[in-house]
Amino acid sequence: MKRSLGAVPAVYPMPVLVIGTYDHAGNPDAMVAAWGGICSSDPPAVAVSVRPSRATYRNLMEKREFSVSIPPVEYVAETDLLGIVSGDEADKFALTGLTPVRSTLVDAPFIREFPVALECRIISRTDCGSHVQFIGRILDVKVDERVIGPDGTPDLAAIQPLGFDALRKEYYGMGAVAGKAYSAGRKFVK
Repeated sequence: MKRSLGAVPAVYPMPVLVIGTYDHAGNPDAMVAAWGGICSSDPPAVAVSVRPSRATYRNLMEKREFSVSIPPVEYVAETDLLGIVSGDEADKFALTGLTPVRSTLVDAPFIREFPVALECRIISRTDCGSHVQFIGRILDVKVDERVIGPDGTPDLAAIQPLGFDALRKEYYGMGAVAGKAYSAGRKFVK
């Protein structure tokens, strides 16, 4: 039997995405957004939702470009700080020791220490209530060599991305491979 929790933001797992932007003076900022994910494969696009009260929201509205960095488990404390301190109050890069890197394709920084970075240009914006969802066309995905597997693609086990549980307010690592996509279910096809 399932218990009703009501209308709450519960999708499992939620990715932890770090949105990189520059402010009007060119200062780098980074914000954690767990409300997001891939929303199109053609064109490749990612959706991120941000509250209008956030510095990142103002930066997104002004620059119309952003990055998404994928933080690994080893940077959980630094990542958490990016979500609890406002860019209006402090230099998050100075506090955490993380390194902003200027994107080559968009006017936004990504984080050197995080193994995956997406460079995005906003193609749409939707008011969703407490948040505004920005859809960014992915212009490029940059991946550290150290997390690319023998097959030439990013290795999730090497990336060790953070997941988020909004109801318990906890971060998680990813587990072992559970099955092969587009293959495991074939046992039901005769």
